[in-house]
Amino acid sequence: MLVRGMLRRFGHLILLLLIALPLSRAQQAAGPPPPPPEEPAKAPAGYAIQSDVSMVLLHVSVVDAHGQFFPGLKAGNFRVFEDGAEQKLAVLREEDAPVSMGLLIDNSASMEDKRPGVNAAALTFVKTSNPEDEVFVAHFNQNYSFDLNEDFTSDAGELGKALARTESRGPTALYDAILTSLDHLKRGYNSKKVLLIVSDGEDNFSKNDLHVTLEQAQRSNAMIYAVGLLGQEEKSSAERARQALLSLTQATGGSAFFPSGVEQVEAICTQFAYDIRHQYTLAYYPGNAPAGRSFRAIRVEVVPPPGMEKLSVRTRTGYFATQTASRN
Repeated sequence: MLVRGMLRRFGHLILLLLIALPLSRAQQAAGPPPPPPEEPAKAPAGYAIQSDVSMVLLHVSVVDAHGQFFPGLKAGNFRVFEDGAEQKLAVLREEDAPVSMGLLIDNSASMEDKRPGVNAAALTFVKTSNPEDEVFVAHFNQNYSFDLNEDFTSDAGELGKALARTESRGPTALYDAILTSLDHLKRGYNSKKVLLIVSDGEDNFSKNDLHVTLEQAQRSNAMIYAVGLLGQEEKSSAERARQALLSLTQATGGSAFFPSGVEQVEAICTQFAYDIRHQYTLAYYPGNAPAGRSFRAIRVEVVPPPGMEKLSVRTRTGYFATQTASRN
């Protein structure tokens, strides 16, 4: 009986081997199994809105009488006009979107004693911004109108080192540095872009003028924020510098402050970071087809909810259109 049972089990084993052998050969003939399908790529942060060539994208700050961001507005609370014609909103979002950002710091001789305070303020600005922001640091004076010390990074330690690498000397080539910084911002990963400028005087060395710089800023769709430390400038020079920074910031939807001392810069930079993180994103398809490379004026109005006080709104003042529309 024992021998018979062993023979029976041995026969079963032989049968299983004979069945498995053709399967193995068939698998080899068919080749390896196909790899599992890949997961769809997730849209990276900052690309939640994919605008095409005909969409106009606006970043809009809305604040109450106390200067605080006013949340919860709906499409019906906004009216958008292009060249006086009201437009229909295609997108409305209230979100803290990550930003590609440039810190453009005056490195002229007059900034030498201000740099420690400015560097600390710039670092605070980075630390209070969205953790997913990417930032580069640039210094400018007369010899190197754009001196890229640190390419885009989210590492606050590396940014601190980049801010500390400085040698204050020479006059101020602000406009040239802005133009090169705006061009570098195009390489940023995020669609929302910001340039923060800290300077203490009037441009006195650039090859380009304010008019050229302003036009390129409006073409870039970057928001410009500025801190003007103009207390040591002659009155007429300080006023020209002030008007230049106001023109650039107002045209692009940013903001400018002119503190009396460097000790106020950190609080200003914290306010800038708050403003950038608390904005509405609006987009529309222009109903009036642009002709040629013309400038299209934009105006945004906010209708407060019933019973609410008047709200203030800030965004860029327009864009330059191509034959279809400016890419945003």
